[in-house]
Amino acid sequence: MLFKKKILRSCDYCLYGTKLEGQQILCAKKGVVTCEKCRKFRYDPTKRIPLKAKAPDFEKYEESDFIL
Repeated sequence: MLFKKKILRSCDYCLYGTKLEGQQILCAKKGVVTCEKCRKFRYDPTKRIPLKAKAPDFEKYEESDFIL
């Protein structure tokens, strides 16, 4: 599932937050904060970085499987 109905409230995904160095977030409402939960949280799906897909494991196949 790409988007869950219940989203973890994190400043990393907030509309008002901009990531700085390390765990610090620059919040338009609260200033510089560490990643915390906040009542001003508004989810911004463009800030979500999806996990990378795992590379397929071709070791279980033999070369004869790829010949037409």
